[in-house]
Amino acid sequence: MKSHVLGVLVLILRVGTAAGQEGAAWNPPLLSWGERAEKTPALLLPFRNVRESGTETALARETEQWESRPYLRDRGDGIHTSLLGTYVRKHELLLYLFYEYTRTSKAEYKPSDLGFGLDREFRAKKEEHEGLIFLSYGITDRLAVEFESAVYTAASQTRASADPSAMPQTFRESGLGDTEAQIRFRWFEETDTRPELISFFEVVFPLQQHKRLIGTQHWELSLGALLTKGFSWGTITLKGSGSYSTGEGKLELGDYGIEYVKRIGDQWRLVLALEGVQDELEAVAEIQWELSRRVTIKLNSGFGLTSKAPNFAPEIGVLFRF
Repeated sequence: MKSHVLGVLVLILRVGTAAGQEGAAWNPPLLSWGERAEKTPALLLPFRNVRESGTETALARETEQWESRPYLRDRGDGIHTSLLGTYVRKHELLLYLFYEYTRTSKAEYKPSDLGFGLDREFRAKKEEHEGLIFLSYGITDRLAVEFESAVYTAASQTRASADPSAMPQTFRESGLGDTEAQIRFRWFEETDTRPELISFFEVVFPLQQHKRLIGTQHWELSLGALLTKGFSWGTITLKGSGSYSTGEGKLELGDYGIEYVKRIGDQWRLVLALEGVQDELEAVAEIQWELSRRVTIKLNSGFGLTSKAPNFAPEIGVLFRF
């Protein structure tokens, strides 16, 4: 069923391209999202102050590119990272520091997986608090790398009322959480009629082999792709992947989803998404507030759409660009 849904979404991208480009010309060109460029008789000069005048030639050339590629006005020409609505450009370093809370009222667990013998599946409340760091660097305009780690995680799993095992009423763990790295490659850029194609390879490291509730106990590998197309009404990205865990020893459906990005004014960007992993599906809404060219505040929250997905997952963070 998921393959049929994604097929329809790809068709929407193709059919909507012509209509999406008709109304694009009225939007002002952008150097990076949130920064308008004003045209003078001689050059396009988007400088905010005199100190930036040394980059006049490069910025003028970039502005000319935006004029010829209005479908990039919502996101710029960077490579899509694993963060919602976030892109990294060539020789740019992103640093994102954030906090995330996750509450799942019917999380699946087995007492045996937590060290309490009984090999039966139950469902009960689970909560997580995480402090995370994310880094991304654009090596070229086609290749980027990422690193993300939950440097501190505190998780608690409540015992179900029907669970007869010796598990305590609330089982808790804390420490280092999931730690992963990615490499992303852009096969071709977006054009007036063709979406952009990016593939990625992800590795999750087994750094918590003696923990039961937090972190990762086995190697996890994922391979996936993203298709992105900009229209006058916003930018759409489709994502799909497959994953393999040395613990399970089998290939499974990994992350999948659809993302909508829209620039709102000079300093704001709206992101709406549907994201899933196997039979867990959630809706996510995010607002991004650009305080300056180098600092952006990101606020979002996920809401579970299926019984196994987290009910509520808010996130707040600060993104720095260098």
